[in-house]
Amino acid sequence: MLVIPAIDLKDGHCVRLKQGRMDDATDYGADPVAMARRWVDAGARRLHLVDLNGAFEGRPINGEAVTAIARAYPDLPIQIGGGIRSRETIQYYLDAGVSYVIIGTKAVKEPEFVTEMCKAFPGHIIVGLDARDGFVATDGWAEVSTIKATELAKRFANDGVESIVYTDIARDGMMQGVNIDATVELAREGGLPVIASGGVTNLEDIEGLADVADQGILGAITGRAIYEGSLDVEEAQALCDRKAGEGS
Repeated sequence: MLVIPAIDLKDGHCVRLKQGRMDDATDYGADPVAMARRWVDAGARRLHLVDLNGAFEGRPINGEAVTAIARAYPDLPIQIGGGIRSRETIQYYLDAGVSYVIIGTKAVKEPEFVTEMCKAFPGHIIVGLDARDGFVATDGWAEVSTIKATELAKRFANDGVESIVYTDIARDGMMQGVNIDATVELAREGGLPVIASGGVTNLEDIEGLADVADQGILGAITGRAIYEGSLDVEEAQALCDRKAGEGS
């Protein structure tokens, strides 16, 4: 299981939001490449980038920062989300050196777009499902749909989607612990590897996910916890590697 540091980009700065609220951001600096270096030096094997402005605008806004990170670490798998709603945007990010693009809002509103993009860019598409009480939210979490995350995941299982990034909105950025039960349920019922997101607070959360990694948990995205020091990336990845070794 991978421990995946998150770098959320707003106006070119690295920030963290609470429950997706743009007006509740903590600024962690204006050098995204330096932030990426910090996590790579700590042993991260993948990075999770989010264009927060792009999520609201529906197009790349922090593309320069994303490109700079990808160029600095050409061999590092990078996944990017936030405002990916067109073929042109996907092409832009893949040309920039990003490994995976995360389709969120568009996947909920136009599932057929995911099918088309998986055919056009095989091996590069991840679907981001953000849910509150099991129901998918869209548009920067401003709208909650009547669609269950598990139902949507099942639809994408045959499209060639690489994995699902699953975020429990109620816990994101709140340091309240990860929703392991919901994450495992999605992996089991959806039939796709799941990357957990939202609420990863400490080593206990990582251990809890690592214990069920064999049920389809590919990784855990962590943001506020690693920025505020309640979770150490190097220690967390070492624990995951140890657990994987014990299970093999």
